[in-house]
Amino acid sequence: MLPKIAWRNVWRSRARSFVVIGAVLLGVWAFITMISFSLSLTKNYVDDAIRFQTSHIQIHHPDFEEDKGLQFLLDEKVFDKAKSQPSVQVAARRTIVNGMIKSSRGARGITIKGVEPEEELTLTTINEKLIEGRYFQKGKTNEILISTKMAEKLKLKLRKKVVLQFQDFKGDITAGSFRIVGLFNTGNTVADLGMVMVNRSDINRILGNENTLHEIAIQLKNASNDLESAQENLVTSLPNTTIKNYRQISPDIQLYESQIYISVSVLLFIFMLALVFGILNTMLMAVLERTKELGMLMAVGMSKGRVFLMIVLETIMLGLVGAPLGLGAGWLTVRYLNKTGIDLGGYAEGFERFGLSTMIRPELETELYFILMVAVFFTALLASLYPAYRAIKLKPMEAIRKI
Repeated sequence: MLPKIAWRNVWRSRARSFVVIGAVLLGVWAFITMISFSLSLTKNYVDDAIRFQTSHIQIHHPDFEEDKGLQFLLDEKVFDKAKSQPSVQVAARRTIVNGMIKSSRGARGITIKGVEPEEELTLTTINEKLIEGRYFQKGKTNEILISTKMAEKLKLKLRKKVVLQFQDFKGDITAGSFRIVGLFNTGNTVADLGMVMVNRSDINRILGNENTLHEIAIQLKNASNDLESAQENLVTSLPNTTIKNYRQISPDIQLYESQIYISVSVLLFIFMLALVFGILNTMLMAVLERTKELGMLMAVGMSKGRVFLMIVLETIMLGLVGAPLGLGAGWLTVRYLNKTGIDLGGYAEGFERFGLSTMIRPELETELYFILMVAVFFTALLASLYPAYRAIKLKPMEAIRKI
């Protein structure tokens, strides 16, 4: 009976009820839209950093990381064991050489990545980031991919030749001429200016050792659940190597990942705080406006406990009407923005300096919608306590006489 009375009381003052419902609706919609944008921005950074820089796991010779020495090589058997692990989706071999890229217009220090074209294509899908030109072609030699930023710095274009200069295993300076076949842009200015990609067989031939292998990059089938266990299995299987996951390789990625959850918590707290005061203010006014009515109810025998519960139910009902509407509006907005994308190309230069993508496609995990619904329920419950307390503090005789 009491819930029915509370429901009728909600709609006795439609204007006041719609204010509360509207506040909940707009608050939920704004929270979903804001948090989906923020999470997607951070997630894009993390995904791109893993994809183009660190991969999920990297394997090196134990001494390689200290000075990137050419002599610290991995055996091909290490690669075979790594890719045979059940949690590994893709494994790619790389030759890593520090050197110089030279053109007629200038020179720049870079890291030369010698890659196996098919393996690298599966691991990084770098072809999707090509702005001009094409990916490595089978049967062609001495092809190179450079970034659009590098091309701009050195005044280079497609089909132009560049010289890569570096030390060989004997410590002598050697060089090779490469033709530019593709220009890429990963969205990370620092990474793009520091790296070029060539065919591993070409760089190994110039080094004089066709089996040169410095790095094995691994992509896992389910990194969110299997990262640590997969790393432990690899460490057990490959004892004489250094095996690190992306969080160990690049702590800033771990920082961004932790910020995902911190930002959700902070924004949710701010949202709930604002909603509490909005609902509390409205319900407190409702109690003050109904002083005479509440006094009459208590005078004819309604207990203070039932009056308290009635005010609480009214507040929760308002929240539970507004929340689904806000969730629906937020879901539709996120779905629309995910389909169309938000183009922040006007801020491209600033975004790329921090490795952030300029095309954002907001998305939100389903569990966050349920968390938000529960949060609205407890917010409404919390906001109802003080108005309900004020209601039961009324003295029936004084309340009845109040005009």
